[in-house]
Amino acid sequence: MKKAPLLNIALSRLIASLGHGEMLVIGDAGLPVPPGVELIDLALTQGVPDFVSTLRVVLSEMQVESHVLAEEILQKRPPALEHLEALTIQGDLGQRRLLSHEAFKALSRQAKAVVRTGECQPYSNVILVAGVTF
Repeated sequence: MKKAPLLNIALSRLIASLGHGEMLVIGDAGLPVPPGVELIDLALTQGVPDFVSTLRVVLSEMQVESHVLAEEILQKRPPALEHLEALTIQGDLGQRRLLSHEAFKALSRQAKAVVRTGECQPYSNVILVAGVTF
């Protein structure tokens, strides 16, 4: 059995398959998944699993070069924003890029996959851009 925190087979496989610059979206329960983009649906019920817990486990295995947020998150200020800010300061999320929510959804069409959480707070979404460990 794996020793690392991430136990979900589909998500672990996906992270292991990411190349430099490829994108993974972690989204709230309402974020639309573009046709043709793989969906890893973790949502069980409202708030389970939450966005922050999902992000922390993904970061335990994924090297992130940069991340993208919808600029609306700065106006709505969902609870996840505080955690995103802290992870950015720690250097775990690399450089930040802000887009309109519509541009964010358009960019998500290029993602390798979308991870759907049970989060029900608006704009609790992030696009993670894979980095390299060397």
